[in-house]
Amino acid sequence: MKTLLSRTLSVLRTIVCAALTIFSCSVAQAQNPIRLMVGFPPGGTTDVIARTLANELSKRINREVVVENKPGASGNIAASSVARAAPDGSTLLFVASTHATNASLYRNLNFDTRGDFSVVSMVATSPYVLVVNPTLPVKSLDELTEYLKKHPGKVNFASASPGTGQHLAGEIYKKLAKVDILHVPYKGSAAALSDLIAGRVEMMFDNIAVMLPHIKSEALRPLAITTQQRFNGLPQLPTMAEKGYAEFNVSSWFAVVAPAKTRGDYLDKLNHSINEIIKSDEFVKQLADFGAAPMPSTREQSSAYVEAEIERWQKVINDLGIRIN
Repeated sequence: MKTLLSRTLSVLRTIVCAALTIFSCSVAQAQNPIRLMVGFPPGGTTDVIARTLANELSKRINREVVVENKPGASGNIAASSVARAAPDGSTLLFVASTHATNASLYRNLNFDTRGDFSVVSMVATSPYVLVVNPTLPVKSLDELTEYLKKHPGKVNFASASPGTGQHLAGEIYKKLAKVDILHVPYKGSAAALSDLIAGRVEMMFDNIAVMLPHIKSEALRPLAITTQQRFNGLPQLPTMAEKGYAEFNVSSWFAVVAPAKTRGDYLDKLNHSINEIIKSDEFVKQLADFGAAPMPSTREQSSAYVEAEIERWQKVINDLGIRIN
């Protein structure tokens, strides 16, 4: 009888100790900040939206969310870091649409875009706009195409880095319009934009969020929107599709992903919190200020959207014949 009682007490002690250990770990984790990794430099659209979300998410979940920039290789350096991180909820990745394109552009990724991440939630989407330096003697897309045909190889288009949406948009236009333009990649949108305004490069496709202030100040001249619908903030501006490029549909989207095997219930709570934030009037206004719109969605809808984008861009990239490595 004493032996049975002793064994029972021993088992109970083990259970209690285990429970206390789990509790203490949970408390410690809750006290530590969440790192929201961003694969691009500070100041760009991806970074700005990530910081806006992180600020609101910190308030909502009562846990600090800290943005950590790890730029390089169109977001792949940050993605690689997060893919190897412990799936304990303390590390998240804020991705842009390059997350989908990189799967086809890079042959030697040291992570699996599909298998190493769980999509938490979509956040926002933003159209691209084609802009030129005003010194280029064109005032419409038709005029630009005509000018490029008369001056093959003489005009450069900028991008934040190889493989970004800016780069791919330029290559799609180059193919559809049958023009010869030269790609000049930079280390981030800020550097590319600076040279564009200075006239060291002549044209660029980029997020309307980045370009809108410079369009309004007339430092840059807009020629077309890259999505299928016109942008409300510049309703007079035609889409690429309207101007004869029916297949042209390029935009930025932003999402939060976590290391694979992160607990599903934890991700569900994060998804709920993120959706509450992005649907709030204040956040919608903040997005609208730089040309973006919220994308509320469940985890399942978010995963399906990212998967569809991976497949769509795989076909486009294969058709263009572009590879980074």
